[in-house]
Amino acid sequence: MTKHTAQTQIDWLYSTQLFGIKLGLDNVQRLLSELTLPAAGQQFIHVAGTNGKGSTCAFMHSILQTAGIHAGLFTSPHLIHFGERIRDAERMITPEEIAAGITRLRERVAGWDPHPTFFELTLALALEWFGQRGNPWVVLETGLGGRLDATNAVTPAVSVITPIGWDHMDMLGDTLAKIAAEKAGIIKPGVPVITMRQAPEVLEVIARTAAERGAPLRIIETPWQEETGLAGPHQRWNAALAVAALRAAGFALGEEVITRGLRDVQWPARFQKVGGCIIDGAHNIDAAHVLAQTWREQFPNEQADIIFGAVAGKDTAAVLRELAPIAARWHFTGFESPRALPPETLCEIWNGLGLAARPVATHARIADALQAIQPQDRVLIAGSLYLAGEALALLENKSAAFERSAQ
Repeated sequence: MTKHTAQTQIDWLYSTQLFGIKLGLDNVQRLLSELTLPAAGQQFIHVAGTNGKGSTCAFMHSILQTAGIHAGLFTSPHLIHFGERIRDAERMITPEEIAAGITRLRERVAGWDPHPTFFELTLALALEWFGQRGNPWVVLETGLGGRLDATNAVTPAVSVITPIGWDHMDMLGDTLAKIAAEKAGIIKPGVPVITMRQAPEVLEVIARTAAERGAPLRIIETPWQEETGLAGPHQRWNAALAVAALRAAGFALGEEVITRGLRDVQWPARFQKVGGCIIDGAHNIDAAHVLAQTWREQFPNEQADIIFGAVAGKDTAAVLRELAPIAARWHFTGFESPRALPPETLCEIWNGLGLAARPVATHARIADALQAIQPQDRVLIAGSLYLAGEALALLENKSAAFERSAQ
């Protein structure tokens, strides 16, 4: 397969984002059934929640890798290129493997009505690759929600629910209880469930769902006590959740393996230091709250020049309000996402909050915002994982590899 042909197939997969996000399991169950997926004997750890899903998955995968277990990892969205979504202990899926898998999927779904979505096809591609790679375990992150998310077509060995908060209210519900009900939809009959301290109404939903389905429930009450490879007190909670989930899955892991796996974890755009900047994908109120908390822990009594961008459909005002105490200046920017809010709109949202004035600038592109920063300034880039990915590609000189995505 030539490079041009491979790119044509990958471009087709991105084009299926035009079908949007369709919650429901009928299409993905049909697709996996026809492909005989997942592979026989493969086991899963399934992770849902509002914040911390990716970090918790990364912690588990790092520990398994340290233990010599060749596990797969499925996450979304990617930061720089699509291959980041599908990997195992050795490597990511290659562009050639992506293209070959898409070719097979295109032939399979030709003429389907409704057509499978981008996320459904990506999950099928991932499960096929994990099967080919012979991965005995897969750490599987939900995309949106849980109950009707495509990943819920898989029955796991353990279900994990990270902190639940306000996000995607248009699709998941306008109360924490409704959002929790969607996330708790990953709980399967008899399958152990691991969660952590949550808002009372959230825990009530999780506990009730677990009881109704005969699923043993464990609630983590204390964070991991040692430092991890990811900054911030919230990451120690995610680490404790990851360790408890692996033990519930039956892994007998020594303390040295666990400690080394948590310390050596690599998970970009989570308070990541790159080129003199801090990059964080915080994009909702709870994530912004812990970002501000982590900033104060890492840089006491210092404020940031914040390069901020956001996508439509988020509670951007709430995020700005959380970050305001650590902001010295705002640099509102556009970025390469079809859902990106114009920087002028961000400026209007900020002005509408009526908070203490800060110097404000608007920029069409992240590169323009970075050029406006003074060398002595402490810089934070936040507001969207899509923004974080583009900034990371720019700062690491990987712009040529950057692939824009809407999901």
